[in-house]
Amino acid sequence: MSVGLIALLDDVAALAKMASASLDDVAGQAAKAGSKAAGVVIDDAAVTPRYVVGFAAERELPIVGRIALGSLRNKLLFLLPGALALSAFAPWAITPLLMLGGAYLCYEGTEKVYEALFPHKAHGHEEEVAGAPDSAMEDRRVASAIKTDFILSAEIMAITLAAIPEGTFWTKAAVLAVVAIGITVAVYGAVAVIVKADDAGMALAANRNPSFLGGLGRGIGRAVVKGMPYLLKILAVVGTAAMIWVGGGILIHGLEEYGVKAPAHVIHDAAASVAGLVPAAHGFVEWLVTAAASGLVGLAVGALLIPVTSYVIAPAWNTVAGLRQKTA
Repeated sequence: MSVGLIALLDDVAALAKMASASLDDVAGQAAKAGSKAAGVVIDDAAVTPRYVVGFAAERELPIVGRIALGSLRNKLLFLLPGALALSAFAPWAITPLLMLGGAYLCYEGTEKVYEALFPHKAHGHEEEVAGAPDSAMEDRRVASAIKTDFILSAEIMAITLAAIPEGTFWTKAAVLAVVAIGITVAVYGAVAVIVKADDAGMALAANRNPSFLGGLGRGIGRAVVKGMPYLLKILAVVGTAAMIWVGGGILIHGLEEYGVKAPAHVIHDAAASVAGLVPAAHGFVEWLVTAAASGLVGLAVGALLIPVTSYVIAPAWNTVAGLRQKTA
């Protein structure tokens, strides 16, 4: 009996070691794969704060929470199984789907630029009607944010999947799930801190501590309160720009996958040449030139898609909607 018990304990210990090694492997792969998608993650964090601009302070965190839940649902319920299924049965479909999403980001970002430049001429599909209830406006903002997040999350999951070495189905699924949860928590945790920083600043500014540290805290608090509106406006601009340069970058990489390598090579060579002039900031300058070039491509594609959407897709959609109402 004792020998059998010892053997059983040995088996349990061996299984525990195997499970621990598997978990370590998943964690290590998730960390490496997640780092590959860092650029898109930063863009995702830059895009989101603009969706809470203009709402009452008490609605900021609930809106961020709704977007975060939508993002997690996107990743775990749709993108994770979709990525695994496509990689197993239709890997050829991943690139065109990503390019379609990239084109959507270009359109969304360019439309916002057009609305800012020509507010009376623009008639984007996200234009908010004056006098609409706050709840309806919030629902539209959240829906738009989740839609945009879906595209950025698809890019993150695709990069993650490509960075995972060959392994079992369950290992890939576990790595994708860990990356999805970790990135969502990191992005929307950072967004929550950003949008509520002004409240923290007000609390610091209101303290009555007569000490030097109390005075320093009040000064920092006042600076934060005064600076946050400008920071949110900057993030709104950066978020729109991020949509355009990420979308353009997706399209450029997609063309490269199909053998059209010239745009990617021209941008890479230009970025390397310019970065070579500034050795002290080589990496940043190379990224900046690449993002700017991708943004120009994104703007061009978005500018082409605005009239297509306005005069072709929207009328066709309205016609289909009208037929559905008549037959209902």
